[in-house]
Amino acid sequence: MRPLADRRVTVVVGLSAVLLIAAGCSSDDTTDEAAPQTSAVASSAAETTVEPSGETTSATVSETTTSAVPTETSISGVGDVDVTLTGPIAVKYTSATDAQKAALGKPLTGDRNAGTRDSGVVFQQFEGGVIVAKNDTAGTPAYITTSGKIRDAWNTERAPDGTPSLTGMNGSPGPLGVPTSDVLRQGEIEKVTFEHGTITENTRTGAITVTVNGKVVPSGLK
Repeated sequence: MRPLADRRVTVVVGLSAVLLIAAGCSSDDTTDEAAPQTSAVASSAAETTVEPSGETTSATVSETTTSAVPTETSISGVGDVDVTLTGPIAVKYTSATDAQKAALGKPLTGDRNAGTRDSGVVFQQFEGGVIVAKNDTAGTPAYITTSGKIRDAWNTERAPDGTPSLTGMNGSPGPLGVPTSDVLRQGEIEKVTFEHGTITENTRTGAITVTVNGKVVPSGLK
């Protein structure tokens, strides 16, 4: 009976060794392979979820789809004449707020009220303001100026140093240049920034401050 008992012990020891080897392989799989797979699953889960219907839809990844803003639009101008806005002017008007559109009013007609200057600046005058862009290239930002006194100060003829001068230039050809912001409001103060300066208005007192190249100059307004 001893040989049989020895064989049984040998079989048991052999089975134990097989189980230990299997366990070691399982442990290696969990450490080396399952972690990357879990990471991949987590990454997939971060991008999509499965709806009850079985369809896969975007979940945690934010995808903003914006409709292309038209680069040409027609609106009714003064005298019910249709005016076609194009390029940056059309883009700006289309994306303007209701308040901005109300302040602008209807576009003015005629060559003097819209077009392209020798510098390439494009503009469209409205009853209550103007839209201006540096050029007509796609993607060029355009800006709205609707504040009466700020606009008047910008349209004041000025010498190169910004001081009012009857022989100077006004608007975008003048020393202030092209607007680089819409009307900015902070409390009683309204401000428009330009390429070479700023114009601010205190809406309570009516005071206008014009700065050209960092220097305060007379507003030129009476």
